[in-house]
Amino acid sequence: MAEYLGVEVRIAANDPISREFLEHAGAHRFVTQRCRDCGLLQYPPGTACEHCMSSNYEWAELSGAGTIYSYQIVEHPIHPAYRERVPYPVVLVELDEQRGEPVPEYALRVMATLVDAQGIPVPEAEVAIGKRVAVAFTDLGDGLGLPVFRLSDEPPEFTPWQFTSA
Repeated sequence: MAEYLGVEVRIAANDPISREFLEHAGAHRFVTQRCRDCGLLQYPPGTACEHCMSSNYEWAELSGAGTIYSYQIVEHPIHPAYRERVPYPVVLVELDEQRGEPVPEYALRVMATLVDAQGIPVPEAEVAIGKRVAVAFTDLGDGLGLPVFRLSDEPPEFTPWQFTSA
């Protein structure tokens, strides 16, 4: 049985796209959809291209490298299974792939938790906008996985910014 933090992972029978995505992650491949008509990537995966509305797609493997674009520190558990994990960071990662396409303001961005090498949430003091990250995977069982991110040794593109309460 696939589970995350002791809770069973259930995927609806009519949601094969999510199952495929989690199966790729279970094999430690970070993928998203590439439209075969316009060539653009999209995340999260869906039934139609967000750019041209085509349903003709293929899975494309991504590097998993990116920059923290934004973040939130979750202080209150959203489910009893998260009780032991709070506070934990949820990061919005701007991936290196497809920056500035199809328009300069666009970027492929992914939300996930930020963890250390042991899968423990990174302390708030280590999280900052602009820091570089790399994808990692949490194995869920039954061949499924969940992408998470870890801080990278790559230097940031600009001076990282962090919220501090005065």
